[in-house]
This record gives sequence, structure tokens and C-alpha cells, in this order.
Amino acid sequence: MKKVRKAVIPAAGLGTRFLPATKALAKEMLPIVDKPTIQFIVEEARKSGIEDIVVVDGKSKRSIEDHFDSNPELESNLEQKRKDAMLKMVQETTDINLYFIRQSHPRGLGDAVLTAKAFIGDEPFVVMLGDDLMEDKVPLTRQLMDSYRDTGASTLAVMKVPHEDTAKYGVINPTNVFKPGLYNVANFVEKPNPADAPSDLAIIGRYLLTPEIFDVLEKTAPGKGGEIQLTDAINTLNKTQRVFAREFKGARYDVGNKFGWIQTNIEYGLKHPEVKDQLREYLKQLSARLVDEDQNNQ
Repeated sequence: MKKVRKAVIPAAGLGTRFLPATKALAKEMLPIVDKPTIQFIVEEARKSGIEDIVVVDGKSKRSIEDHFDSNPELESNLEQKRKDAMLKMVQETTDINLYFIRQSHPRGLGDAVLTAKAFIGDEPFVVMLGDDLMEDKVPLTRQLMDSYRDTGASTLAVMKVPHEDTAKYGVINPTNVFKPGLYNVANFVEKPNPADAPSDLAIIGRYLLTPEIFDVLEKTAPGKGGEIQLTDAINTLNKTQRVFAREFKGARYDVGNKFGWIQTNIEYGLKHPEVKDQLREYLKQLSARLVDEDQNNQ
């Protein structure tokens, strides 16, 4: 069984939910307090033992490449001013085996993954979506890698969601529990109506896939929205080799929409050493003010 060494981070989306900010700025560069969202994804990959990462980007995504590139002028300035902590922080973003591939047209997640075929070769790999930040004692990507070590099969991360929210996700139809937290799956349903959803276990933004997925993707016809859906390809793969689902029980932060992004900034801000005390006090004052306003409006 080959070791899981590589990760694919799709980052070619247009980011329309964050316009006008994303007209010229990559959505993946929107900060959570003081760190771009994509850096959290890269850090999760490294903590999980991933050695090589490819970012599948598109037009107007140059800021991602610049962020992970060296900046000699900035580093020299910080060194001269003896701002050692900041210098270390900046240099850590370049100490990564990071590669970039351009997806010429946004044809969907499946096409973005297919774009990385030459980089991955015949190895198992992980796909990490930038809209989801995950927190747990063991990184979610590492959990998927551990499951693969036990099964040798593709494994998707899933999480229980409110039943009325199943229309927002791909949802699994589990057949039985292979072992605690790991499900055999009959099929995967993309954004079902809640009345038709086979479970409340929704696919979240981490996948571990065997290289056979590329042959399937090359034959997968466009689905919803005229895009090549990764879920469709995984369904096909599941007919010839088992695909498992690993239930994630840690904390998930959805930064793919405005409210989720603001909520995540508050949550992370309350843990950030530089701003947590000020933010906590501000939230107390804001809460008291909102209560007063509500009472006055009654």
C-alpha cells in the first residue's frame, strides 16, 4: 500500500458570494483575524504528514502564489528592526513544498481534481476544500489517512447536520458501520431534498481518494450546473471499489459564506492572544447595547 504524501487544494472558484471583495482578491486570501483561510488548510495538511501540496488556481489568484513566496524586502526590513517573531511568521509561509496548476475554466470540483492528475500520478491523495476549517486533537486529514491505512480505500469526511440542511450538501447513504465512526456507503446523493435525504451525514470538505478516481473523472459527464461533479465520480468509483465515510466529531467552521466567515473570525478572535481580551469586552458591551435597543423597540 502506497503512502499518502500529496494533497490537492482546489482554489479556482470565482468567489461570487464575497463580491465585491473578491473581484480582485482571491477568496482563499480573505483573513481569519490575521491569517488567510488557505494558510489554515496548508497547515492542516502539514500537521497531518502531507509532504507535497498542489493548489489548483485560476485567474485573479496570483495573491495566493505571492503569499507563499518569499519577500526579501519585507524579510530584510523585519530583520533590521529585530522583529524576530514576525520574521519567523513570514518565513514559515515559504517553507512548504507547494506547487500551482492553472484550471483554465471553472468546470467544477471534479475538473479541478482532474487537473492535478499529472502531479498525483498513481498515488493515493487527499483533496482539501478551502471553505471548511476543521479543528480536532487529530487533524481531520490525518484521520482520513489513518482510515486509509486500515482499509486501503477511498474515504470521505462526513458530519451530522440538521436534517433540514441536507439540501446544501452531498449526503451519504450508509449501509452499515465498518468500525466505530467509519461507514460503508451504498451511494452518495448530491444536495437532496430533506424529504429524500438518506441520512443526516453530510460530506464536508476533506476527501482521501485512490488514483483510480482520475479514470472515472475523465469519463464523467457534466452534472448540475454543467460542471463535472466529484460526487458523481465517487459514486461511480464506489461500484468497483469500496468507498468509506469517516464521521468527523470535531469543530467545523464554514467560511464559504458571509455569515460563516464573520462567525469564524469572532470564534478565532476570542482565542487570538493579541485581541481576545478586547474582543470579549467589546462583545459584552455590544450584547448589552443590543438588549437595550430591543427593549426600547418593544
